[in-house]
Amino acid sequence: MPELTLTDRAIAKVKNYIAATALETKQPSESYRLRIRIQGGGCSGFSYMLGVDNSVNDKTDIIIPTGGLEVVVDKKSLLYVNGSIIDYFEDFMGSGFKITNPNATGSCGCGKSFNA
Repeated sequence: MPELTLTDRAIAKVKNYIAATALETKQPSESYRLRIRIQGGGCSGFSYMLGVDNSVNDKTDIIIPTGGLEVVVDKKSLLYVNGSIIDYFEDFMGSGFKITNPNATGSCGCGKSFNA
């Protein structure tokens, strides 16, 4: 069974993004989910792409319920992110999502890309 964990801080931030997107698009917030995608690039080979999405492809996507949210991941990306923990941080240097990925064999210094 696919597994992704979002911390309480990450869940709160994603819910804020979903609410803002729903308001902007005049669509119900229930139609939006967090989408996680992996693409080639970055200094370590792969980059994380996170966004709010209201589409699901039944052939290529998996929906993972976590923390009262639904997370959509395509099957190829799931190979790289399964078992990951997603957190949200704010500090004096900035803010953003931090992904702790047990499948990564290394990452760049900024943490935005990884290799597996």
